[in-house]
Amino acid sequence: MKTIARAILFITLCCAALPLHAQVGEQRYNFALGVNGGVNLNKVTFMPTVNQNNLMGMNAGITARYISEKFFKMICGAQIEVNFSQKGWDEYYENYPDVHYTRTMNYVEIPFLAHLAFGKDRGMQFFLNLGPQIGFLINDSHEQSGDMEGMVDANPYIEVEQHDKAIDNKFDYGIAGGAGLELRTKIGNFLVEGRYYFGLSDFYNSTKKDYFSRSAHGTITAKVTYLFDLTR
Repeated sequence: MKTIARAILFITLCCAALPLHAQVGEQRYNFALGVNGGVNLNKVTFMPTVNQNNLMGMNAGITARYISEKFFKMICGAQIEVNFSQKGWDEYYENYPDVHYTRTMNYVEIPFLAHLAFGKDRGMQFFLNLGPQIGFLINDSHEQSGDMEGMVDANPYIEVEQHDKAIDNKFDYGIAGGAGLELRTKIGNFLVEGRYYFGLSDFYNSTKKDYFSRSAHGTITAKVTYLFDLTR
């Protein structure tokens, strides 16, 4: 797991450095500002394992993007967002369909993304976003229904340690990456993107004496963004 995380971080830093260190290219100086909104599909990687369905939540905020130059056919820039993001998990009990437990965790998240695009200045572009992301937990809540105690009594191997456990670490960090299409027009830029967030941090303590050795977010996000150019 640590080797994978280091490899992802290395690739991210290389991509983020492209817009800053490319030596040959046509300068752009395009700064754009706008809003974004979409839907999260969330799961948490627990060790020991907890069976889950995808938990749906909202993702919305503001976006700022700076295009620095066009390097051959690749448009290079950097993008930052400040979003309200709902994460968490929805537990699944195969033999107990009436028992339900959901934990919703609300974050302010800030992705720092390298933006690489291919296409026309006016018209359609294909783009890639990749970079580190941090988040700060605002609050969390849970919903529970059904005979949870009866289920646990009948099957003591079902993991419920996480149910009454307070969040230990409110600071979250990881890697975000996605791809999408952008339509550039005279009235603004319209983007559709699919993105995945791979959490590198654990929100429960994960030392040898702790119950969970892993408790990290994994989030698929589908979002739309509208940007208007402030400078070109």
